[in-house]
Amino acid sequence: MAVTDKVCFDRVLPADMQRPLAGRVMTMAIGKTRAAFQIAKLWPNGTTLQIRFIGGTADQHNLVRQYAAQWTEHANLKFEFGRAPNSQIRVAFADDGAWSYIGKDALSIPADQPTMNFGWLDEGVILHEFGHMLGMIHEHQNPIDNPIVWNKPVVNAALGGPPNFWDQQTIDHNMYAKYDLNQINGSSLDPLSVMLYSFPASWTENGFHSEPNESLSEIDRAFAARVYPRTQMPAGPVTLPVFEGVTEAEIGQPGEEDLFVFEAKTASRYTIQTDGPTDVVMTLLREDGGLVAQDDDSGEGRNARISAELSPGSYTVQVRHYNSSSGTGRYGIRVSREHAPAG
Repeated sequence: MAVTDKVCFDRVLPADMQRPLAGRVMTMAIGKTRAAFQIAKLWPNGTTLQIRFIGGTADQHNLVRQYAAQWTEHANLKFEFGRAPNSQIRVAFADDGAWSYIGKDALSIPADQPTMNFGWLDEGVILHEFGHMLGMIHEHQNPIDNPIVWNKPVVNAALGGPPNFWDQQTIDHNMYAKYDLNQINGSSLDPLSVMLYSFPASWTENGFHSEPNESLSEIDRAFAARVYPRTQMPAGPVTLPVFEGVTEAEIGQPGEEDLFVFEAKTASRYTIQTDGPTDVVMTLLREDGGLVAQDDDSGEGRNARISAELSPGSYTVQVRHYNSSSGTGRYGIRVSREHAPAG
């Protein structure tokens, strides 16, 4: 996937484009290399992702199926290709470049619109875009010990012209913006990652360059296995009462995800929050799997807190440790609802 010809870019939600690349991004350390992912956008471990093609030929579909499956050899996720209208992932083949929304951002996109696009196809670009779909970020956007010093006039000229024709906002967001990291493991960039752009030495002021990476690196494979580990999952979700105190829970092994359900009987503002010393990430989903909200640090200390206006119905709460590679610990979780004002 040579950057000097065609370049993948991240599809981001409008709110994300208006602010720095915030949100907690963790790096998984293996020796001195790392793979980086945006933890708040990870799928629940063990998820079956339904994938629907929008257009394209049978040969294109077969190529995507063939190469995308490499991720599931290491990640505890399943890819189910079909025609389900409510598929979380929709893959198009328009002449619109190569891009993907990152992780669960796909749930915010209308069901008739693509969440991933292939303007061209080869093994490297398929692996790269599906890496984004799993929650991986571009390796060159890590801020820690990043050796890249961009020659911005050269990069701007190259990406602003054919075949990419990027505007300055797209270039800034995909090339120069750095993620805001509060936890880093590892100290050097993985030069073999399929998530690292290929670019020539002329694009940097210090001669740093990257060769095309067309296959998963050792670190990419380890990332998939650690972030989506094949650990035994708890049996079924736990029902959370509303207004009835704290439900005690525990993340007993690294990579475990706890699932809870509760019933919103009336339309109102509901608050779901955790307490205790364990640093967790919490996601609130509608009954159809659509994303309502996600949080890790809005509560007291390192606790998660989500407050949202909900319609009547059933909702799922997903809780995982912030450090999915080694984190465990006890926590409490509770649901409350705003009381209607006295009439």
